[in-house]
Amino acid sequence: MATVIQANNNDRQLGELDMVDTVIDQHDTGMASVLPGDEEARRQALGRKAVIAAAMGNILEWYDFAIYGFMASIIAQHFFPAENAASSLLATFAVFGVGFLMRPLGGVLIGRLADVKGRKVALLVTLFSMACSTVVIGLVPSFETIGIAAPIIIVLARLVQGFSGGGEWGGSTAFMVEWAPRGKRGFYGSFQQSSLAIGMLLGSAVAALTGTLLGAEALNDWGWRIPFLLGGVLGPVGLYLRRNIDESPAYEAVQAEANDTSQQQAENVTNSSLKRAVRAFGFTIMWTVSYYTMLTYMPTFIQHYAGMEASAALWSNTIGLIVLVLVVPLMGALSDRVGRRPLLLLCCASFVILPYPLFKWLLSEQTFLIVMLVQIIFALMISLVSGPGPAAIAEMFPTRTRSTWMSVGYSLAVTIFGGFAPFIATLLIEQTGTPISPTYYLIAGALASAFFIWTMRETAHVDLR
Repeated sequence: MATVIQANNNDRQLGELDMVDTVIDQHDTGMASVLPGDEEARRQALGRKAVIAAAMGNILEWYDFAIYGFMASIIAQHFFPAENAASSLLATFAVFGVGFLMRPLGGVLIGRLADVKGRKVALLVTLFSMACSTVVIGLVPSFETIGIAAPIIIVLARLVQGFSGGGEWGGSTAFMVEWAPRGKRGFYGSFQQSSLAIGMLLGSAVAALTGTLLGAEALNDWGWRIPFLLGGVLGPVGLYLRRNIDESPAYEAVQAEANDTSQQQAENVTNSSLKRAVRAFGFTIMWTVSYYTMLTYMPTFIQHYAGMEASAALWSNTIGLIVLVLVVPLMGALSDRVGRRPLLLLCCASFVILPYPLFKWLLSEQTFLIVMLVQIIFALMISLVSGPGPAAIAEMFPTRTRSTWMSVGYSLAVTIFGGFAPFIATLLIEQTGTPISPTYYLIAGALASAFFIWTMRETAHVDLR
């Protein structure tokens, strides 16, 4: 690939780039390769290495981000004391949502950095800032010790985490999809969501294990800090992995052609990308509402309304995440065959029909087995969007502006509908007086996204631009 990009003659350069694209296409359709076999094998090996490194960093980053949600009940006691537990929990989830307010800004700035300086640089920045802010949360003294400074520091740390998370998603998604061979973008892109789920799984498992080993008293007193500090220790591992990866061939090819792009062409790309960002926004509503309601809020919901202890609630959530991690790549690969839209529309339908009866079942039985089964069913439902989703949203945008505009649409939707999902769910219950009310939020999100997905064109079998 480097030989093609470094060619001196522009016409020859573009021709050779087309040849590489042809080779990739032929590889996936079983045709003879134009490039030598060892060169094609080298490219595939680099692609696998790049995706694995990006996924590992993604795991560590989302572990750091998610651990706050899993420790919400304990954080409420230490940093947001109130006259009643509901008010304290509302304040804690409000701060969880505040972290998402920075995601659009992170998406724009870090996304722009990824489009101008490269995906690799952006991914290093996001991982470093996430690790540092997580350690801060683990070390800050409680409200009882330093007063109002404690919740202020927590808020600032969450803002940094949100800024990092906003840039991470777009950069890592673009990177993985751009490295994918033709016909495998759904499968490769699914590892973005699979690694995100692994990060949340790791956070849930560490939180559950900490509570099991230390006991409720020690966990509430000081043990809750361990998962946050562990995130800081793991950060350098991800930084090392990401330093040793190459830029995607698609990004390098676009950079090589950058000098031939006129100002008028750039303006046309911007106008077109704005329209696509709106579609990406609507596409993401159901995705983020279901994800943050069912995988971040559920452990707290199960404790408060299903009568289960914290460790049991976290273990059921962990089991659901394991299922999600395993099934998401399968759904991504399936979308490469049948298309993105059928799976996405099926997901919308499932979140309109199933949440209400599943919540009723969970609240009426209140056993660990039922809670676990409900978590597994919801994980299977979420996999219908998390598998094809990264490739589908990346395919909406041209390579030149993919990371920036994809991050804008996605991050805005996550900020408005996902970041405050636990807060909205808690508020709905408080206002209606019934714990079944979060299902209305899930149904509304599914209906909203169904409209945008129905109007999407199928992109599974179309080359990246």
